[in-house]
Amino acid sequence: MVRKAMSKIYVIMGVCGCGKTTVGEALSEAKGGEFIEGDAYHSEANVEKMRSGTALSDGDRQGWLESLAEAIRESAGRKDWCFVGCSALKESYRDVLRTGDPELKFIYLHGTQEVLQRRMDARTGHFMPPDLLVSQLETLQEPQDAIRVSIDQSPEAIVTEVLAKLV
Repeated sequence: MVRKAMSKIYVIMGVCGCGKTTVGEALSEAKGGEFIEGDAYHSEANVEKMRSGTALSDGDRQGWLESLAEAIRESAGRKDWCFVGCSALKESYRDVLRTGDPELKFIYLHGTQEVLQRRMDARTGHFMPPDLLVSQLETLQEPQDAIRVSIDQSPEAIVTEVLAKLV
């Protein structure tokens, strides 16, 4: 009996403006995998709260993280590769996501506040206002067990670096 290889599921994480969607979509295309846009799992109340310039609380994020964990659980086995765009700012949030797959791995896109602010200021059509960057940076607990990639390079270079580090 031929057994299918285990799915490889990675969360592309970091604060707003780091490029989670751009990188996640490019990685899923390069690997022939699936991309799950974490923002699509926010409740309308969460989106409105952020749109109004108010940072989400842990309680606000709980249902969102649980929904994403369920999407991760469901994605296992559909394709060999799955990439999930999610800020995953705290270790406790990453623990919730791991309930969807205990083997979940993380790709941490990091950069200076100046680079992130430039990206946020240039972005259009997103519900997250640039002034919430500071609250995300204050909330961030940098992961110790992630593939770390600097965003101070082109999206193509970021994707190339990540692809070289995937297992």
